[in-house]
Amino acid sequence: MSRCAFIGLGVMGYPMAGHLAAAGHEVTVYNRTPAKAETWAGLHEGTTAPTPAAAAAHAEFVFVCVGDDADVRAVTTGPDGALESMSAQTVLVDHTTASADVAREIHAAAAARGVGFVDAPISGGQAGAENGVLTVMCGGDRDTFDRVSPVIDAYARSCTLLGGPGSGQLCKMVNQIAIAGLLQALSEGIDFAVRAGLDADLVVDTISKGAAGSWQMDNRATTMAAGEFEFGFALDWMRKDLRICLTEGDRLGASLPVTALVDQFYARLQHQGHGRWDTSSLIELLRDAPTDR
Repeated sequence: MSRCAFIGLGVMGYPMAGHLAAAGHEVTVYNRTPAKAETWAGLHEGTTAPTPAAAAAHAEFVFVCVGDDADVRAVTTGPDGALESMSAQTVLVDHTTASADVAREIHAAAAARGVGFVDAPISGGQAGAENGVLTVMCGGDRDTFDRVSPVIDAYARSCTLLGGPGSGQLCKMVNQIAIAGLLQALSEGIDFAVRAGLDADLVVDTISKGAAGSWQMDNRATTMAAGEFEFGFALDWMRKDLRICLTEGDRLGASLPVTALVDQFYARLQHQGHGRWDTSSLIELLRDAPTDR
């Protein structure tokens, strides 16, 4: 078993750190809201630290799961950041969905201290984190990945090295591009079924067994039809992710017309005050909309 630090106890990080503790690892946590860290430590017999540097001081593996590029920099290379106290031969893993640029930046900063780094964004949502069945997309050096992947297995169903630094983040962009298109198509399909007088749940149950089936259909279609949107991954965060995708797409010369359109739809929902609804809420824009031709 290993000495681990976990920085960031949001809806994903909180259960992920719990799985590490349940697997027998010695876990120290840091959260910018100390009370949340104290609650976690009480439940999991772990310890807390007042700063990322203090949490990482004696850890072999340091895991980060925060909000965006600025947050990643703050808790890794910023004042009292984890790299300030990490020793050579330890490993830093960033589970944040962030840019490939910041992944390469932190990789270089870690390498200068002899610290291994893996960018490792995750997919599976809050339920995946709570059930320990996340998909983890990794970028970094093979030897570093091989050292840390058995530890990541505590909360992962799949953990794959895609390539060098930044490759995990690029793979997560593909994931978000695909989800955005799927959710818009599913929204349109369900709205079409309702307008046609069909039982939307029965339609979904029928087509989910064929080529149209997907995770989104299995896990979100029923709640979308019912107008329920309180299931974890907020559209505020999806817009952050899509901004990263569109920026990288511009750099690569990749055309992302559907992604850009869905991003605009999410922006409309934000403007209506629904930023904390989950990503399946796209269907709300269709319910009272006139038919466009």
